[in-house]
Amino acid sequence: MNTQTLIRKPAADTASATLVSRYRIGLALLFSGIFHVLALVLVGMSVTTFVGGLGDPAVDMTTLVIKSINALVIALAMYELGMGVGKEYTSEEAGENIYQNIRRTITRFVGTVCIALVLEALIMIIKYSQLELAGNLYYPVAILGGCALLLIALGGFLALTQRLVPESAASEA
Repeated sequence: MNTQTLIRKPAADTASATLVSRYRIGLALLFSGIFHVLALVLVGMSVTTFVGGLGDPAVDMTTLVIKSINALVIALAMYELGMGVGKEYTSEEAGENIYQNIRRTITRFVGTVCIALVLEALIMIIKYSQLELAGNLYYPVAILGGCALLLIALGGFLALTQRLVPESAASEA
């Protein structure tokens, strides 16, 4: 009787582990899909805004291009986030180094966010210079300072996690 119980118990544990794994992968793919759909929506909105602004003579072309690029960079960040979530939670079964994957995902995402922040600061600088509101330039300076701190924190993260990634994987990233 004890032998039968021992034989059945691992099967039950394997079934529950498989169920949890499927649930985790399913949610990861759901969130990944949501981020991908949001990225596509942002691309569509950016194209619509750009094309709509081309026919309007009251819209400044420089601001229009920068706003469109900013929306596209945010769409790229959403896409990268979707790819990272999908890959991070499904790569364990593929045997990929999870630390290498997290480092690569965070680096791409933070880099994309920093690009979006710098573009937003550029838009604000252009807007304030056109409206002669030089007193408000501390907002874009604060955004640039926050972006610089984010990049410094990313560098610290990469330095602190360097030992967790095998040397052959670190040379690829």
